[in-house]
Amino acid sequence: MSGRYDSPLAPEQIATVRDEDIDFSDIPELDEDFWKRAELVEPDRTDQITIRVKRSVLAYFKASGRGYQTRMNRVLESYVRHRMGDSVSSGEEAGD
Repeated sequence: MSGRYDSPLAPEQIATVRDEDIDFSDIPELDEDFWKRAELVEPDRTDQITIRVKRSVLAYFKASGRGYQTRMNRVLESYVRHRMGDSVSSGEEAGD
């Protein structure tokens, strides 16, 4: 782009910008060395299970709305991280 903008562009404004007008000068080229050092990192997947949870616990998480299963998983993951010394990898949670 030939100039900077005073504020971020809205999605519909971005869609009108031509590829050849985008300024990539502040983004470094990805050379061979980058690709030699690159590592594939896959997200920590979740498994679907059946678990018995106290009604009060389930009600608490459900009361905060959509995504309660993810929040429950994060609480459990936090506990495991604490117990294992932060060696558990964090990834995308599923199950909402």
